[in-house]
Amino acid sequence: MDEKIQLGPRAQVTWVKGSSGGAKASDSELSRTAGLNRFSALQSTPLPQPSTTPPQNPDYDSRRTLGSSRNNTVRERSEKPLISPQSSSRPGPFIRGGSSKELLETQSPEEPRRDREREGAEPQRPSVAEDKTELERSKVREPVKPEPVVQKPDRPAWSEEQIERKSKSIIDEFLHINDYKEAVQCVDELNLGSQLHIFVRIGVESTLERSQITRDHMGRLLFQLVQQGMLPKAQLYRGFADTLELADDMAIDIPHIWLYLAELLSPLLKDGGFSMRELFSELSKPLLPVGRAGILISEILHILCKQMSHRNVGSLWRESGLNWADLLLEEEDVEAFISQQKLQFLQSEGSSSEEVQTKRILSPEELSQQLEKLLLEDMASDEQIFDWVEANLDESQASSSPFLRALMTAVCKAAVKDENPNCRVDTAIIQKRLPVLLKYLNSDTERQLQALYALQALIVSLDQPPNLLRMFFDCLYDEDVISEDAFYKWESSKDPAEQQGKGVALKSVTAFFTWLREAEEESEDN
Repeated sequence: MDEKIQLGPRAQVTWVKGSSGGAKASDSELSRTAGLNRFSALQSTPLPQPSTTPPQNPDYDSRRTLGSSRNNTVRERSEKPLISPQSSSRPGPFIRGGSSKELLETQSPEEPRRDREREGAEPQRPSVAEDKTELERSKVREPVKPEPVVQKPDRPAWSEEQIERKSKSIIDEFLHINDYKEAVQCVDELNLGSQLHIFVRIGVESTLERSQITRDHMGRLLFQLVQQGMLPKAQLYRGFADTLELADDMAIDIPHIWLYLAELLSPLLKDGGFSMRELFSELSKPLLPVGRAGILISEILHILCKQMSHRNVGSLWRESGLNWADLLLEEEDVEAFISQQKLQFLQSEGSSSEEVQTKRILSPEELSQQLEKLLLEDMASDEQIFDWVEANLDESQASSSPFLRALMTAVCKAAVKDENPNCRVDTAIIQKRLPVLLKYLNSDTERQLQALYALQALIVSLDQPPNLLRMFFDCLYDEDVISEDAFYKWESSKDPAEQQGKGVALKSVTAFFTWLREAEEESEDN
């Protein structure tokens, strides 16, 4: 590199052709050309020298200028920020716009002494100054490591329309795959803060006219957001208030709007996240002026009865200390409202003799007869089933294997349509009885296993119609009635009492378990 650099006239630096991509010359030609150019340049335009500079020497000037320019380059680069990795990886020996005079004048006083010492040194041995310069240059070439970020950069403020669009996208995806964990994470990443009520409003509006299961899932998602501290209750109430203020006018186009709103709100009470007094008091604020608070609360109470029992809901109501007179218009008759909405169970506490009455233990045959009568003949509602269980069974009986088997048999028998061998499953019946099944199976693997034993026995009694068990398995899995663990336990069970028809049953659901394992493996890979 030293031999390919030459000094030109004042304020002019040139490169020998070939150093920047031109035709490449031989080493001897480059050396001869460099010597002639230096000689003519020094004769025609003598350069001013500092007082400390020794006598003129072309070779000395060439080396001195190169060393000085390197120092100058390092100093300039240390004072200026790097423009790009490419510019720092190949530093040039001269600074653009500099002159020979400036390069000489900026030379340190110790440079001549080092150059003179270098005259007698071995050509290949680098000086200390060059080592130091190379070290500094290598430091310059190293990419600068960014400082650790202490604070996240402020997110640009989103418009309400942008928030609505992002919220709608999250809600639609959640309702499609029902993944609560992912939905909660997406809401957290939105970082809406005081604008979370917009997400709540979009959730209400998006599900208001869809299926009951969809509204239940949305209500459960809102409950989880509150439970995990991501959704303040004030933001939840504000989000619902946006819809409640318009609900009376919306009822013209959506006649069942109060029921739909109740289905969105009931999961908040069912899962124990809110007290009845707190929730009803907040919901009634935008509805009291139009006299609709009582209707919404009545719908919520009836939904709770389907999931608990009239007695339990009445107990919660009395514990809340709420009074219908505070939830209705002044001119409205409280007794007439209670009678019209069939809320008498809220006022009846039951006699003490009923509370202490010893309930007779029913045999498995009696349980089957009573439950089949309720579900197949009387077509009893879920509330009536809850009331019958509460009136006739104690807690231990309501969780016993005979009761769970009798209940599962009655529900599944009601869902079987057509005659053998064209039997099929009416999934609407299973979906209708979901509150009953979920309440008593209670997400317990052992209880679910007993339900699967009962289903196996029912299929055997029907002479094992083709694909009927597979259809039941698909439905029970899709509706989250039976868990994967319970299915695997049933598959591997060696209980001697449950082996009748087990081999044929296993063969009929081979494809189901193959699919179940493949789905599990794919989920783990993802």
